[in-house]
Amino acid sequence: MRIKEVIQKMKRQFPWLLSGHEQEEHAALPLVSAGMLESYYYTDANPFLQVEEMNRYQTSGTSSKRRKTIFYSRSDEEAYLRIKLDVFRTILEGTRYRTAMADMGTGHAEATAVVVFRELGMEVESVSFRLPIEQHIERLQSFRPEVLYTMPSILDRILQASENPRHYGIQHVILVGEIASPGWRQRTAERLGIAESQVTDTYGSIEIGTIAYFSHDHGRYLFAEGIVAEGVKAELLDGDLEPLPDELEQVLVLTSTVRDAFPALRYVTYDVVRDLRAIDVNGVPTQSFQSIVKRIGPDLKHGEKISIYDIEDVVYRHLREASVRVQVSGNALTVYVFSALATPVVLNSIRADVESCIPAIGMMIKAEILDGIQVIGGTYEDSQNRTSVKNKKIFYT
Repeated sequence: MRIKEVIQKMKRQFPWLLSGHEQEEHAALPLVSAGMLESYYYTDANPFLQVEEMNRYQTSGTSSKRRKTIFYSRSDEEAYLRIKLDVFRTILEGTRYRTAMADMGTGHAEATAVVVFRELGMEVESVSFRLPIEQHIERLQSFRPEVLYTMPSILDRILQASENPRHYGIQHVILVGEIASPGWRQRTAERLGIAESQVTDTYGSIEIGTIAYFSHDHGRYLFAEGIVAEGVKAELLDGDLEPLPDELEQVLVLTSTVRDAFPALRYVTYDVVRDLRAIDVNGVPTQSFQSIVKRIGPDLKHGEKISIYDIEDVVYRHLREASVRVQVSGNALTVYVFSALATPVVLNSIRADVESCIPAIGMMIKAEILDGIQVIGGTYEDSQNRTSVKNKKIFYT
């Protein structure tokens, strides 16, 4: 579908979206921000609430403290499954894997994973992240899946609780839901006894669907079918947001040519990507980016300057086995490193590298926005990490 057709469809579906905007040039249209969605889409007046055929998915709350309800029409569901199937088929091309396990959180990714793997002719099992880690281990030992579809935080839990993860027989990991830095992917592959090319990250959201996947051939994320991507400066979204410190960083804005029951026209993801540009893929110009580094927003306090991606990458330069948790309390940044190898000398080296190798953090310390950084070693407690499916984020206290 061409962009002009998308614009006309959105005008019909969401009259409020383009009210007062007669121009139909894509770049001249308003950005669909969080505030706009809270005013018009995440409300009790949304007409989709009266449509029985709509599938509904709930996700984390908005600034108004309401949980977000995202609607999918039948055509949305069909497109989501088709595109996800195409992406998985591309990732697993040339392999003959017969078994897969989905060890997931909740939501759309979990709901469709089993269907997609069965379409690929694989035997599938599913396990909930809410189960004690011992039950995850038991299922892996008994089923021995060749492909594991999971989230980085869940895989961290599995690795922390496993004496020898290679015994599970996992041959390929497909990730979703959180940032996976190169250092983390490399160390994870080593512990599983597989090549780094057999750990593949995918990127999606409940609002848009499957967005992109990491291509090991190109060393970059390639966008999935139906996605038109733009990058915008943070300060153009909200006057309270400061410019991003890296010139190659931009906030990702997406238009979907397949989405029907969501205003996916210049939708602001609030995810920050590096080096967004088109590259040649088999003779076809294809939009791509190097990495997702963080998420910004007016409610994230220092979050627009602190990159979990960069912090984890520093930690994994020093440690082969570790799990990382980042906490901000007032003006203090604390990095908890859970590893038996995290000696005081190693922790001090990590602290020095975080301050010196991540310019934004160094600048915040010099400007006294942050008092400094603590890097603390600790013992991994699965019961504490099980309470939140996503742990690769900044925790505020």
